[in-house]
Amino acid sequence: MTLHPTARHRNANTAARAANTPAGPAQNMDRTAGITAAQNMAQTAARAAGKTARPRLRMMAWCAAFIVCAALLLPAASYLLPAAATEAHAQVAAGENNRANFWRAVREGAAGYSAVNASESGMFINNGGQNWRQMRNGIIANYGGWAIIAALLALILFYAVRGKIPIESEASGLTVPRWQTWERVMHWYTAALFVALAVTGLSMLFGRVVLIPVLGAPGFALWANFSINVHNIAGPFFTVGVLAMLVFWLKNNIPDAVDWQWLKDGGGIIGNRHPSAGKANGGEKIWFWLVVLVGLLAVCLTGLALINWLAPFGVGGARDTMQLMHQIHAIAALIWIVVFFGHAYIGTLGTEGALEGMTTGRVSVEWAKQHHDLWYEEVKHQAAPRGVESTAAKTPAAPAAQPSAA
Repeated sequence: MTLHPTARHRNANTAARAANTPAGPAQNMDRTAGITAAQNMAQTAARAAGKTARPRLRMMAWCAAFIVCAALLLPAASYLLPAAATEAHAQVAAGENNRANFWRAVREGAAGYSAVNASESGMFINNGGQNWRQMRNGIIANYGGWAIIAALLALILFYAVRGKIPIESEASGLTVPRWQTWERVMHWYTAALFVALAVTGLSMLFGRVVLIPVLGAPGFALWANFSINVHNIAGPFFTVGVLAMLVFWLKNNIPDAVDWQWLKDGGGIIGNRHPSAGKANGGEKIWFWLVVLVGLLAVCLTGLALINWLAPFGVGGARDTMQLMHQIHAIAALIWIVVFFGHAYIGTLGTEGALEGMTTGRVSVEWAKQHHDLWYEEVKHQAAPRGVESTAAKTPAAPAAQPSAA
């Protein structure tokens, strides 16, 4: 039944007056009973919810424990099967592991089909870079680094035991010309570039291990960028200097029997004997041919290939070729640097009066007689007081006969 709007308004007013009328004792008892009943119902519902949640939590805990146990036990479950265990052990014993063989074939650069039409198409993974990196950072860096340290320690020990080889004769004040000005310029030009290339090359090879702890990563990044640019620019100019020494000094470095006798006698370095020698002794000739064979052919040519200067001649370009060139370049350069330490030692600290020839162009008569007696016989007519050039330089003397090596 639908009430008239007037009736609804009258009923609302009646309810409001009843709400504002003070409650009697009976009404208060009814209200208290209602509140108590509601509280009892809430507590009952909470207990029921708690009873429902506990089994759910237990179920979640058991599921988690099952997952953990499965993750630990399932990988080893195959060994519980006799057939699987027998096959696995047989593969290990025979060295046949299909998965290992597969990835080994991948690392070896097994070829297949590829839609790419390029120089290295058909190769799933090119492992050359990883092999090159392991060779460079492993064998080359480790053995090369220890070789440099061993060479320096050996020279320090040798100097402590042997000391500087003195000029035994009393100084007369006379000198003879040894190297002309253009020869000294050529030598120091090439030597300066060699030092620059050695420092920058070693920085790139050992920088991550040696320089990053000192300079930090940002500082080393700047130095490495500077080093590689200096290395690439100075390399071709250095090659010109090496070629010039080959052309102009080849005539003085042809091996002969006198050099073999010089080596057998210790070269005047080991022992107290001073074996005969021409303008270049046996040790200097070894250094010359090392510069030509190792330096020019193995270091300079591979360096030119690495900066693509030999690409017009069909050398370089391919990745495997460049990796091989880099390895040859690094190994030969390390050998060159190690031997250079000996050359620099003998020409400076090791021998009295040796450096004078490459700085002033003249050496004392006593030094020439002691270390290069055969050559001295050729130039003794040019002897002059120190600081005064001989006027007899234009009058060459007849070459002296060389003694037998027997």
